[in-house]
This record gives sequence, structure tokens and C-alpha cells, in this order.
Amino acid sequence: MSSNTATSSSAAAGSADSSATRRNSKRPKYSRFTQQELPACKPILTPRWVISAFMLVSIVFIPIGVASLFASRDVVEIVDRYETDCIPERFRSDKVKFIQSREDKLCNRTITVPKRMKKPIYVYYQLDNFYQNHRRYVKSRSDQQLRDPSDAGAVSTCKPEDYTNDRQPIVPCGLIAWSLFNDTYSFSRGNQQLAVNKKDISWKSDREHKFGDKVFPRNFQNGTLKGGADLDSSIPLSKQEDLIVWMRTAALPTFRKLYGKIETDLEANDVIHVTLRNHYNTYSFDGKKKLVLSTTSWLGGKNDFMGIAYLTVGGLCFFLAMAFTVVYLIKPRQLGDPSYLSWNRNPGGH
Repeated sequence: MSSNTATSSSAAAGSADSSATRRNSKRPKYSRFTQQELPACKPILTPRWVISAFMLVSIVFIPIGVASLFASRDVVEIVDRYETDCIPERFRSDKVKFIQSREDKLCNRTITVPKRMKKPIYVYYQLDNFYQNHRRYVKSRSDQQLRDPSDAGAVSTCKPEDYTNDRQPIVPCGLIAWSLFNDTYSFSRGNQQLAVNKKDISWKSDREHKFGDKVFPRNFQNGTLKGGADLDSSIPLSKQEDLIVWMRTAALPTFRKLYGKIETDLEANDVIHVTLRNHYNTYSFDGKKKLVLSTTSWLGGKNDFMGIAYLTVGGLCFFLAMAFTVVYLIKPRQLGDPSYLSWNRNPGGH
């Protein structure tokens, strides 16, 4: 009787141990999904498949590259760097002193059109060595204040351009708005003035959702040190498109921003007279300023990189396809038997 009792007790203990072992095991429950045993395509890359794939990529990429390159080459672009030429000779040893002085900043430039430029002709200003992506600069704004007139005091993220000396909130606040670009351009061809259209130069989503039509500038640029352009306090922020364009910060230190559009065709060899006001201070950080006139194509502005990239990849794939074809024809290799592959020998997987 005692022997049977001992045997039963040991069996119960063994069962309990095995149950505890199963409960404490970290092995996951078997599943074809977790064990990656679901039906899948497992192609065998034979020479014919590899050569065909490379050839297909080259056939697709090379025409795209050629079309992109031709589209980019059709764009007519004029770039005029002026930050040094618009400083009088006697001030070029101390450019910062000149730009901060009350001297006349008027500057006249002449541009010759190399090829016919069809309207619209986009006018950009380009800044080099200007880091709009600096963390403190990017954060120095209040999107809440820009949208809602009742949130004029929401300036906690705008330091150091948050309040005036008498503790009045600045609208729009922050370093981005404070440093608004303030060089101005006007154009003429002979006796004809070329109007610059500034309507719809910003993103529609920005005008309608990020800048309120009932938010007006207040106490802007009232400090002792002005960072850039003034804003008309009678015009809502949703209509001040120069500001909206500037507030969309650039990711790289060299960037272009749209200034306006010329709605007139320009013929080859036309001489364009540019009257600009050189107010913006890029001299403190060795920045460069450029005026850009450009047409567009179906691909956008002038950009050879995309076409060159497509041609490079397509050409490389074509070269590899030809090389593999020669090797395959001259010195072919016998393929192994696919039936010996693990997934063919054990299709169940478990």
C-alpha cells in the first residue's frame, strides 16, 4: 500500500514538474506565420533572369534620364550675385558697417537674356551660408499665434523676439519672422516696366490653414535692432505672402525662395535693368545673395541631377547585362538541381 502511494506521489510530482517546465518555457507557440513557413515566392536567380532584370531596368531608366535631362536643359535660368557689387568701393573694407548705416542702399544691375524666356518667369532670391535649419531658429515661432487672433500672447516659444521692452507681445513673434528678407527688386526693359506679380507665391495650405485672415501684425520690428523687413499692420498675415514664403524654413544652408512672377515673355538678347535695394545683412556671417530669374518645365526648375542619376543607373545596368551575357555565352556554368533546395525537400516546413 505504501509502495503504491509513493509511486503515485512521484508520478504526480513528475507531472507537476513537466507542467511547470512547459509554463516557464520561453519557446513561442508554434505558428507557420511566426516560423516564416507560409507559402512564398522563392525565385531561383538563373543567369537568364538576372540578365533580363538588368536589361529591363536599363530600358526603363535610360529613356527617363534622357527626357529629364532634356527637360532640365530647356529651362532658361539667369543667376546674378550682387552682395559685393552693391557695396560702394569705399565701404568694401567694412561691409557690415555699410549695411547697418543710413547710407543709400540703391543698386542698379543689368541682365542680358541668353534665350527666349516664356512667361511666367519666376523671380527668386538665393541665400548661401544661411542656416535656417538651426534648432533654436526653427523653434523660435508660434504657430498658435499665427492662426488665432485670440492667442496673441502665446509667445513662450518665441524668445528672444517675444515681447517689446514694455512687455507687449510681438505679432508675429520669433526669430524667423524677425529676420524676414527685405531686399527689393524692380525690373524694366527699355522704357517698359516689368511688373512682378506676388499673388499666390506661397502654398495654398499655408495661406488657408497656418496664417489667420484675422491676425494682424502688432509691435513688429519695434525694437532697437531690426532684423529684416517691416510688415503692414493693416494687412492680415494670410495676405502677406512674402512672410509666408519666408516662414517655410529651408533644410539646407543654400536655398531659394520665390519673390514673385513676371507675366511677360522675354526675348533673347533683351537687356533687363534691375533696380534693387540692398538692405539684407548677410555680411555678418559671410553669406551670399543672388537674384535668380528662371522658367520651368514639366519637371520643375533646372535640375540636371535627376537626369544624370537615371542615366547612370540605367547605363550601369545595361553594362552589367552585357557583361553577364558575354560570360554566360563564353563560359556557361551548369546549374544545380533545384529539387535539393531545403524548401523543396521539406515543403511542409515542420
